[in-house]
Amino acid sequence: MKKHLIDLKTIVLPCALLCALLLLGCTAKKEEAKADDEEHVVTVDVAPVLKSPISQKVSAEALLYPLQQATIVPKISAPVKKFYVERGVRVRAGQLLAELESADIAGSVMENKAAFEQAESNYETVSKGTVPEEMQKAEVDVRTTKDVMDQAQKLYESRQALYKEGAIAQKDVNDAQVAFTQARSQYEIAQSHLKSVQNVGQEQSIKSASAQRDQARGRLDSAEAQLSYSRVVSPIAGVVTDRPLYNGEMASNTAPMITIMDTSQIIARAHVSQEEALQLKVGDAASLVVADGGAPLPGKVTVISPALDPISTTVEVWVQAANTGDRVKPGTSIRVDMVTQSLSDALIIPEAAVLTSTSGNKSVMVIDSENKPHKKPVTLGIRDNGNVQVKEGLENGERVVTLGAFELSKLEEEVLAKTKVQIQPPKEEDDEDE
Repeated sequence: MKKHLIDLKTIVLPCALLCALLLLGCTAKKEEAKADDEEHVVTVDVAPVLKSPISQKVSAEALLYPLQQATIVPKISAPVKKFYVERGVRVRAGQLLAELESADIAGSVMENKAAFEQAESNYETVSKGTVPEEMQKAEVDVRTTKDVMDQAQKLYESRQALYKEGAIAQKDVNDAQVAFTQARSQYEIAQSHLKSVQNVGQEQSIKSASAQRDQARGRLDSAEAQLSYSRVVSPIAGVVTDRPLYNGEMASNTAPMITIMDTSQIIARAHVSQEEALQLKVGDAASLVVADGGAPLPGKVTVISPALDPISTTVEVWVQAANTGDRVKPGTSIRVDMVTQSLSDALIIPEAAVLTSTSGNKSVMVIDSENKPHKKPVTLGIRDNGNVQVKEGLENGERVVTLGAFELSKLEEEVLAKTKVQIQPPKEEDDEDE
């Protein structure tokens, strides 16, 4: 009997253990199946698909230059007599900035002015008929000397006849001969002078007098120009940014004495790649992002260099903007944004919502009315300031996942189909400040 009881225990205990294990396994499977049937809840951030203006931009670092700059170097070397401006003073175009010592130049001007007036008077005299009067005088001289010569000849011939008759002495003949010779010489000189006057002519005399007058005028102009160089005036309107000399110091014609900058407009010179330069054109809208945190300065593209920088192989682009109140200073580094394309009514979403596959395809996670996520392929366009245009794949008013989209994209399709999202509430302003 005792032996029979021991055998029964040996059989019953293993069976009980086996049943217990089977019961536990079934329970675990039921719980697992139940867990698979339950929805997954994931907390995400979403953003609406909105219609909004968007622009494509080319951004680059730039260096600021004034609209105009005049580095004034005097044309003569002389001590500074007086400065009329200081650094930081605004000046207008043509305003007197300084005077240089010029007493010696003023004396030269007076001397050359007198010489010019004399040459001009001579020209007036010649042009009004001095030559005809001179010719008339020469003709009178010829007639007078001829008459004197004829009389001297007659006297000489008469005395020769008287001498042959023994009426007079040889000395009287000799005196008459000398007088005749002198009279003939005066006649020949008068004839020569008349021919000279006739050969010169009025036209040549006027030309000669005109040339002398022009030479005197040129010397006077040169002296007056030298005198004018002693007065230094501003060629542009702007502000005095440099004035290295003081009254009494020597101003050299090889070194600047005053620098003027026109900062009413500012030029931002940037270098962009060749590909970016091809997207730009003169007249494109642009803005200068100021370091003070205020609103950007609006401007426009004014110059696109036709040649590449030989060192960096980039293209230099100029953006001009109004500089009201001298808000920015020349020499400052600044960022410039140049608009290459603008759309006034585009569908846009945050760039953070875009998913990129290994093949380069773009997609987003869209949340339906039941807060369930769905993956949608999209075609994108312009990107600007953290937003991107959606050309195809979405409609206005849909919601896309931003924070959490990557985690959702990693789920299996079966799990994603059973997933429900919980939208993160917007942060309070106080939380954002903290």
